[in-house]
Amino acid sequence: MPTLYFTALFALAVLAMVVTKLWLASRQIRFVAAHREIVPDQFAMAIPLSAHQRAADYTVARTRLGMVEIVVGAAVLIGLTLLGGVQTLDLAISDWLGRGYLGQIALVAAVVAISGIVEVPFDYYRQFVIEERFGFNRMGKGIFFADRIKGVLLGAAFGLPLLFVVLWLMRQAGSVWWLWTWVVWVVFQMLVLVLYPTVIAPLFNKFEPLKDDALRARIEGLMKRCGFAAKGLFVMDGSRRSAHGNAYFTGFGSARRIVFFDTLLSRLSGSEIEAVLAHELGHFKRHHVIKRMIVTFAISLAMLALLGWLSQCVWFYEGLGVRPSLIGDNSGLALVLFFLAVPVFLFFVTPIGSLSSRKHEFEADAFAATQTDAKDLVNALVKLYEDNASTLTPDPIYTAFYYSHPPASQRIDRLLRHA
Repeated sequence: MPTLYFTALFALAVLAMVVTKLWLASRQIRFVAAHREIVPDQFAMAIPLSAHQRAADYTVARTRLGMVEIVVGAAVLIGLTLLGGVQTLDLAISDWLGRGYLGQIALVAAVVAISGIVEVPFDYYRQFVIEERFGFNRMGKGIFFADRIKGVLLGAAFGLPLLFVVLWLMRQAGSVWWLWTWVVWVVFQMLVLVLYPTVIAPLFNKFEPLKDDALRARIEGLMKRCGFAAKGLFVMDGSRRSAHGNAYFTGFGSARRIVFFDTLLSRLSGSEIEAVLAHELGHFKRHHVIKRMIVTFAISLAMLALLGWLSQCVWFYEGLGVRPSLIGDNSGLALVLFFLAVPVFLFFVTPIGSLSSRKHEFEADAFAATQTDAKDLVNALVKLYEDNASTLTPDPIYTAFYYSHPPASQRIDRLLRHA
């Protein structure tokens, strides 16, 4: 593909992505605002108008901030690629550290650092302005910055060795380096799944065994009925950072844990908590986790094969504003450019993933209704929608494009059929 054609294709894709994102966000804002004054009929007896209006205002505020992020993110992307940002970084770092492993790692780290630094002001505003305004923030600024420092250190501890292995394979493993890289990536992901519950998550939150004996007995009975084995039931200090509530299971194999936010336990009854957990176990019983892992690994294999081809094409580098070295190693450049460009093109298949995820949520709800009273899950969801200020009236097109969970009305309508 000629360089100019690829440059034009990438520029048009970025433009189309930005326009589509802004259009969808503006639709969401208008639709939510237009339905702000009336609680949908099916929720009128459970959710007061003030809570509905709060959810609408919260959604609009977050979406407006997201629109600014879209524009800034696109500007940074164009600056790094077509306007020569990566080229400048590559020349400066190669002059300083050479084009060996150290220089290539530094280049990747520099681009990751730039992207991370751009995100910090938005995260800060979201946490200490929007979340604060709507009563969700319980995090001090010290915890906010400590979390980010921990995240950087953790990313370096795991990411830098992985990056070195990938760069080594790109140099040493021949034309099928991408296949060996995929194997390493799969092993790495499985390792993270095992380590996350006991090593990674405790760096950010405290986990204590569930002390409520009655609730524990109820949950253990549910797990026995579902054929699910977990290493333990834990309560996480989610209230230390936010008023939002949730529950999930994490880990892999014998390291699986069931985790409840303390904010969730303080709000729901025992039967409602059981119903929420039954939904989460529905993902396990319907093999959603395994299916998603298989799809993810298949897509990553295809992407790495594509990278293996593109890394040999001069037009790929030049089309994104970079002149590859004719005598040195371009592995770091290939990685950086690929992971900057690919999300632009993959954005347009987002609705497929969202649709699949919503289908899984419906299936998990249906499973929960076979193990617990569907009305308990409905009651729990209504409370969670109110407590988390989740809008009850999202725009249908925005929902179809982005939502990983079905809208409240659709989800509850289906559950009531099982009641």
